[in-house]
Amino acid sequence: MKSYELRNKFLSFYEKKDHEIVNSSSLIPDDESVLFTTAGMQQFKPFYVQGDSPYGTRTVSAQKCFRTSDIEEVGDQDHLTFFEMLGNFSFGDYFKKEAILWAQEFLIEELGFDREKLVYTYFEGNEEIPEDKKAKKILLDSGISKKKIYPLGREENFWGPTGTEGPCGPTVEIHYVLKDEGCGPDCDPSCDCDKFIEIWNLVFNQFYMNEDKSLKPLKHQGIDTGMGLERLAMIVQEKSHVFETDLFTPLKNKIDSLTNKNVDQRPKRIIADHIKGSVFLISEGVTPSNTERGYILRRLLRRSMRYRKLLDLPENSLEEVAEVVFEIYDDFYLESADKKKVYKVIEKEREKFEKALDKGLKEFRKVTEDGSLDGRKAFHLYSTYGFPVEMIQELCDEKEISFSKEGFEKAKKEHIKVSKKGAEKKFGGVSKDPEEEELKLHTATHLLHEALRRVLGDHVKQEGSDINPKRLRFDFSHHKSMTDEEIKEVEDLVNRKIEEGLQKKIEEMSYDEAIEVGALSFFEKEKYPEKVKVYSFVTDDGKVFSKELCGGPHVENTGQLGKFTIKKEKSSSKGVRRIKAVLK
Repeated sequence: MKSYELRNKFLSFYEKKDHEIVNSSSLIPDDESVLFTTAGMQQFKPFYVQGDSPYGTRTVSAQKCFRTSDIEEVGDQDHLTFFEMLGNFSFGDYFKKEAILWAQEFLIEELGFDREKLVYTYFEGNEEIPEDKKAKKILLDSGISKKKIYPLGREENFWGPTGTEGPCGPTVEIHYVLKDEGCGPDCDPSCDCDKFIEIWNLVFNQFYMNEDKSLKPLKHQGIDTGMGLERLAMIVQEKSHVFETDLFTPLKNKIDSLTNKNVDQRPKRIIADHIKGSVFLISEGVTPSNTERGYILRRLLRRSMRYRKLLDLPENSLEEVAEVVFEIYDDFYLESADKKKVYKVIEKEREKFEKALDKGLKEFRKVTEDGSLDGRKAFHLYSTYGFPVEMIQELCDEKEISFSKEGFEKAKKEHIKVSKKGAEKKFGGVSKDPEEEELKLHTATHLLHEALRRVLGDHVKQEGSDINPKRLRFDFSHHKSMTDEEIKEVEDLVNRKIEEGLQKKIEEMSYDEAIEVGALSFFEKEKYPEKVKVYSFVTDDGKVFSKELCGGPHVENTGQLGKFTIKKEKSSSKGVRRIKAVLK
């Protein structure tokens, strides 16, 4: 059975059970707390709380989804960025019994699954939420043997919410037995020994989770189910992994036709997945950048370009792979997509990145001529060409070159020590001989200052700063306390800039020149020396996020900082607020 047949069969099955078929929503959600649509229920999220669904109390959909958490794992047998989620939903209508029985009916009677190959898990309960005895009873009453029903904990059998708050609840998960033997007598569906594969997650939305993680009962209980089309196709088409299904074989065949290199399948899978995801993101209006969704798209494209080099694929091969994506989805999701725009975005990003990549790879070959890569040279690739340590490791593994991450970290620490020497006293905050954590926290104040200005307004100005190895304290001009939403927005913006790995840039000039180029200053002109230092943190394409007059010192790249968390925001004096924050 082809994938499009499975999709249509699912929608038709639930339509016959009085569900309204609803088109897939955009990959760009209305929920601002998440970057992408990651589940089918996201477009229906308000109806679990507010009711009044314009589609009625029962819906069914095939939803395009995108998840970023597994980008580095793509290339194995089942991790994907873009995927389709088949789901049926109830808003205060049917509940656990119908959800469980209909799921069994669809798999066994409609698709012909062997009943003996299906096993089930349910929520075993914890101190906060009791065991889901109702779900267990429904499973037993439906004729399922007790030995095929497994109680599991909150990590496995409690789902939600999408975003920082929303509907959630215990689940029943349906798994398929891939092989008879597992890892031992205690093997269950939570095991990673590949005996089982999860097919379908049935979520019983009974609670609303607040941002502080507290739970309250939902006024209208509901059903939210999700079944990955790619995994379903893998089982129905009797394939060993998702990349062998008809949703990926055309892409693999195209890549195979473009290269003579006999390598393992991982690079081909990465290109297939990443270009598919890129086509969908570009079709939704996302363009490569160093922020938010654009940053994710840039990661996908540049990782694809890296593996294009490895496979010796032709220059425009990624555009050819993108063309196959359109052939797969032309009749469902991408009917009205602008193909030429998609190809142009890929081409432009390729031209931009591969110049830098070529230089970095040339340097890599030069410094590894003796068959090894020491920590100092690896750090040079990191700081000068922007090669992440993971990419350096991949390059070394491919060339069978010895590389020690410990040596890299040692070289990085030595670089920080050198940077400390001769450092001028910070204009309010860092000691004369700072520890490494102080360097990080000092750098974080630059990001925090700019984030506050972007969220609260240009009136924000640093009024003081104090840093020790454990925390930063930052005083700034603002006339009222920050809301929880504003605090979160500032915190999220700082963390995005940390993740983007902004590079430090130092310029020396007169005070007047510094002000003219837009640097922020904290004191009157006469309090500065004749020549001042301007510290900027910039993207890899030269865009400035933060620019300040400062005496230093700072870390070389914001990617070294870790996670930024605001612990407290309060009044310092009239018209001045104070933030205390940490890095972890």
